[in-house]
Amino acid sequence: MEPFTKIRSVATPLDKVNVDTDQIVPKQFLKLVQKTGFGQYLFFDWRYERDGTPRKDFVLNDSRYKGSKILLTRNNFGCGSSREHAAWALLDFGFRVVISTSFADIFYNNCFKNGILPVKVEEQVLQKLFETKSEIEIDLEKQTIKTDDLNVSFSIEPHWKKILIEGLDDIAVTLKYDDRIAKYETDHRNSNPRVL
Repeated sequence: MEPFTKIRSVATPLDKVNVDTDQIVPKQFLKLVQKTGFGQYLFFDWRYERDGTPRKDFVLNDSRYKGSKILLTRNNFGCGSSREHAAWALLDFGFRVVISTSFADIFYNNCFKNGILPVKVEEQVLQKLFETKSEIEIDLEKQTIKTDDLNVSFSIEPHWKKILIEGLDDIAVTLKYDDRIAKYETDHRNSNPRVL
């Protein structure tokens, strides 16, 4: 994973509550076996008409937010089924941060495991972020959110902070204990010889 330290970007305002993973990436696009390629299907049913033309009134089709790395959204984001593809689609589209008042637990953890920072903020802070006209800066090391007229801190579990800052996926975390694993295997073999 790409290490995460600081992001500065215009934010994409998705003003919806209870956005479930079936809307984030619809079921018909879950056939890919790799983590890439899902960005084109992000919010597919909201982004496109039935004939495939982009809906002009959907925020991801608004040129003002092209290249945005921060998604603002309302309460209970990522609810529904536990598909990890939802995090893959957000990341593949370019989002590195999702800011909301709350997240579904499985989606929240899947974000960290895939290099996305999910930030929980109070409702009044979120509303100010929705209203800001400036770029938003997210500093993970300092745990701050800044705009031209806002400077607030956010909480994050130390384990997840370390994972993102160091860019560690599950395999990389396991490999950090390679010496201990090798020692355990050697000790186990020596103390439990095979009986033939």
